Amino acid sequence: MEQRFRAAIVWLILNGKAEKALEILAQKHGVEAPIVDVGLPKGNKGKALGCYSAKKRKISVWNSDTLKDPFVILHEFYHHLRTTSDTKHRGNEKYADAFARNYLAAYGSIVTHETGNN
Repeated sequence: MEQRFRAAIVWLILNGKAEKALEILAQKHGVEAPIVDVGLPKGNKGKALGCYSAKKRKISVWNSDTLKDPFVILHEFYHHLRTTSDTKHRGNEKYADAFARNYLAAYGSIVTHETGNN
């Protein structure tokens, strides 16, 4: 059941519904959904595809195509989740990457199973 949930979240992001995916994720984790914005803040341009501002509770992405990148969206949501629910442990890049990869692996597993491609 959890694998299907994670796969569905990735599917939503891939299909241009990142805000809906974030709403569902936020509800699941009992936090407020982050704001999503296209355009990186000053100082972040050229360094990353996305960033999270805990102060503004906002995920900013490089461009509109990045809104369809599940790794970026899920990575930044992890930062939102950690700073919203646990102010002592902000999380780090390694854990944010693992969070995103876990969702992508679930999606890959479901797609492989459904299509019969091993």
